[in-house]
Amino acid sequence: MTGWAPIDCHAHTTMSDGALSIGELIDEVRARGVRPSVADHLSTDVALSVKSIEGVREYLDALEPYEVARGGEFCWHDPLWRELPDDLVVRFTHRLGSLHAVRIPGASRPLSMFHRELPNELTAAAYMALHLDDLERLAAEMPVDILSHPTLLPIPLRDLPIDELWTDALEDRLVDALFRAEIAFEISNRYRPHERLVKRAHDRGVRLSLGSDGHTRAQVGDIGFPLEMATRVGAEPRALYDPFVHGTRATR
Repeated sequence: MTGWAPIDCHAHTTMSDGALSIGELIDEVRARGVRPSVADHLSTDVALSVKSIEGVREYLDALEPYEVARGGEFCWHDPLWRELPDDLVVRFTHRLGSLHAVRIPGASRPLSMFHRELPNELTAAAYMALHLDDLERLAAEMPVDILSHPTLLPIPLRDLPIDELWTDALEDRLVDALFRAEIAFEISNRYRPHERLVKRAHDRGVRLSLGSDGHTRAQVGDIGFPLEMATRVGAEPRALYDPFVHGTRATR
């Protein structure tokens, strides 16, 4: 490819829960005119994932021979990201932080985004306040480059109207936290954010990242929607997050 090409900063292989090998993913993404990266799940709390420090070392070793950005998707509520030794941290081109579960007062464990019910006493508004609390903690404490799928919510809330969930105040809290931490906002093709929030992030000075969150051949490298959204809110293509240009927060 010549000239500028977008990069898919978030895609999965068979090293976690993806359907393609590293080589297959690279070939498929490049065929779409997109630069590839691998960002598999590195978490003890995801069923199909890399679950140990030694596993992360083997994961990075497996990526090393390929011309591909070396990412990793870490769960905020999982301890693995806190345990990484420096010699592994510096081998990533970029790291992604995901809010896959939120802490609920009095509950024995965090509430997963993939749980099909909310606790009976928890309203949508009360949940969203807790959700933003953990997003702010993630941004303040987690040394990542990108917030993955920022609008991912528990299943029972996903069909509610946007304005019932994402108030102006909550959106401001999210983008302010990302701006302060210099963390990019992922425009996810899988969990698509609403334009108002993306524009708010861009206008605040938060860098935008493109991510397919692809797991299958049809999904990896499919960043048409994220790129169109970024363009619509006024982001210059060459200003979009690129791990080879903007570096990693890991060494800051």
